[in-house]
Amino acid sequence: MLYYIFYPLRDLWFGFNVFRYITFRAAMAGVTAFVVSVIFGPLVIRWLKRLNFGQHIRKEHVESLYDLHKHKQGTPTMGGILIILAIVSATFLWADILNKYIILIMGSFLFLGAVGFADDYIKISRKRNLGLKAKPKLMGQIMLGVVVALFVIFFTDIPQSLYVPFSKNFVLNLGLFYILFVILVLVSSSNAVNLTDGLDGLAIGCTIIAALTYAVLSYIAGNFVMSDYLNIFFLQGSGELTVFCAAMVGAGLGFLWFNSYPANVFMGDTGSLALGGAIGIVAVLIKKELLLFLVGGVFVMEALSVVLQVIWFKSTGRRLFLMAPIHHHFQLLGWPESKITIRFWIVAIIMALVSLATLKLQ
Repeated sequence: MLYYIFYPLRDLWFGFNVFRYITFRAAMAGVTAFVVSVIFGPLVIRWLKRLNFGQHIRKEHVESLYDLHKHKQGTPTMGGILIILAIVSATFLWADILNKYIILIMGSFLFLGAVGFADDYIKISRKRNLGLKAKPKLMGQIMLGVVVALFVIFFTDIPQSLYVPFSKNFVLNLGLFYILFVILVLVSSSNAVNLTDGLDGLAIGCTIIAALTYAVLSYIAGNFVMSDYLNIFFLQGSGELTVFCAAMVGAGLGFLWFNSYPANVFMGDTGSLALGGAIGIVAVLIKKELLLFLVGGVFVMEALSVVLQVIWFKSTGRRLFLMAPIHHHFQLLGWPESKITIRFWIVAIIMALVSLATLKLQ
């Protein structure tokens, strides 16, 4: 919004020309989102407490884990409301709000936040860990995936193909399978972040790292000179996604202020589904879908541990891990919660650096 208010006034004062630059607006979006989170955080936490929207810790079948987490009983959840508030307000202020990619990512982000909100509300109102049933939740994500894929096909010049990391010329045309691929990316990324959200600060810390990486990638994809030099797909107008990703970073840092160990609030599905889905959609738009396996390496590891646990148990009748997702495995091994979180952050940072290195290795 500020872009349309102040940039046209650049002839009156040269200083307004700064609104032209994505780097400036992205930095300010990050700062704005952080400030909104920090200022409104205590208010949102008190509001959630007043509504008695506290976390329910399941005891049945997981008594060993319950002993480690019982102190979290009643901690306010649905803190994703704070994250959404910060990201939406910062993006609205600093991005080109008429940019079609911003419209798509904002609409998708709010939709997934609503799905997560419904899931959280059912859990809280019924005092159980099972919220929205898997089928309606999955159907909502699939419907959004179809919308995103059709948007790409009919309203953009984005090719329906895969660009393979570490390869300069190898491109795989997906054809009719493109819609299924977009659905897979969105559903996987959204639920992977959701599975990672089990320890204080873990999911939001890894999300900050992934969002910062995709902020860099979005900026390059929207810059003709840089994308041409690095031989990556150029998408005119996609640089505005940098502003959105920067807002995710700022909002994530602000939320981490309250979510760091011991957490004062949890994001719940309201935040995790929206954040994960948004990262997946950005990856689809700038043709860096396969790079998600590296950028979101921790998320992939968490989701894969659940899949392997189920397959192994059904095949052998035994557990591969003490508990899945894998962060709980390390908890049951005796690792302190804060140590697990920080070590997973370290892994996420290393994976992000490797991801950025691929830009020169193709």
